[in-house]
Amino acid sequence: MTDAYVRPDVQMILTMMAQSDQPLISEVEPAAAREMYNMMAAMLEADAVDLARIEDLSCPGPAGDIALRLYDSQAERNEATPVIIFYHGGGFVIGDIKSHHSFCTYIAREMDLPVISVDYRLAPEAPFPAAPQDSLAATRWVADNQAQLKLKISGLIPCGDSAGGNLALVVGQVLAAEPASVPIVAQFPIYPATRMDAEGGSMDEFAEGFLLTKESMEYFDRQYAPKDDDILVSPYLGDLSQSPPTVLVTAGLDPLRDQGREYAADLIRHGVNTTFMEMPGNVHGFINIRKAVPSAAQDVDKMIAAWKTLISALPS
Repeated sequence: MTDAYVRPDVQMILTMMAQSDQPLISEVEPAAAREMYNMMAAMLEADAVDLARIEDLSCPGPAGDIALRLYDSQAERNEATPVIIFYHGGGFVIGDIKSHHSFCTYIAREMDLPVISVDYRLAPEAPFPAAPQDSLAATRWVADNQAQLKLKISGLIPCGDSAGGNLALVVGQVLAAEPASVPIVAQFPIYPATRMDAEGGSMDEFAEGFLLTKESMEYFDRQYAPKDDDILVSPYLGDLSQSPPTVLVTAGLDPLRDQGREYAADLIRHGVNTTFMEMPGNVHGFINIRKAVPSAAQDVDKMIAAWKTLISALPS
C-alpha cells in the first residue's frame, strides 16, 4: 500500500468503489466489461455540453469502415484550423465513442477546435495491431478528406487517454516518419501507456485500490496480445527526436504514472518542446469522473489551458 496523497473527493470515489458489490472488469467477459465501463462513465462523468455541430461519420479502414464522430463549436469554419484527433481509453478492450462523448464535447467547446473521435476496433475480437492500424487509417483519412468534413485543416493533433494516449503517441511517431497530407503539429497524450514491459515503481505502488489495477492491466494485456518490441504498441522505441510539440499529463495515483514521466523526460532530452503536467492526488481515468470528482474537472481545465498555450506558440 502507498502513503501517497489522496484528495478528499478522490477518496470518496475510491471508498465507494471498494464497498461496491459489482464484479471487477477483470472478472467478466469483454462484452460485459464494456457495458460496466459505459455505465460507470454515465454515472461519474459530467454531462455533455451543447455544440453547433456533432456529426457521425465513417471512413474506410483495414478491416471495414471505422466510425467517427466530429465535434465543433462552430457550425461552419472559413479559416484553416488545427483538428484534434481523439482516441479513447479503455485498455484497447473497452470504451468507445459513447464513453468519451461528454469529454469530447467539452474539449471541442473549450479549445474552439474541431475534434474527431475515432472508434477503433477492440480486442479480443480484433487484437493488436488492429487499434493502431485503425487509428492511423482514420487520421490519414481526415487529412485527405477536408472537403467532405467541410474543414480547412492546417494541422493534426493526436490526443487520447490511457490506451488512447498510447495511440496518440504511436500516430505521432509513425506520421513523423511517414507524413500524412497534413502535418502533425502537436500531440496531447493523457496518462498514456508508453511501454508494455514497464515494471516496478508506480506499477506496484498503485497496483490495487486506485481504479486502474495491476490485475485489470494484465486482463487488458491478455486480450490485446501486443508484441512488446513493436513501435505500434511501445512508442518509446521510436525516434523521439522527431516528435511534435507535446503536452503530456499524468495522474499522481496511477500505475502508469512513471512511464508517462519517463516518456516526457525522454522527449525533453531529445529537444522536443514538451510541457509535462502531473495531477497530484488524482487517479487514472480522471477525465471521465468530472461529475463525481470536482477537482478532476479543475485538472481538465488546467490541462486545456496548457494545450491552448502550446497551440498559441505554434508557427502560423
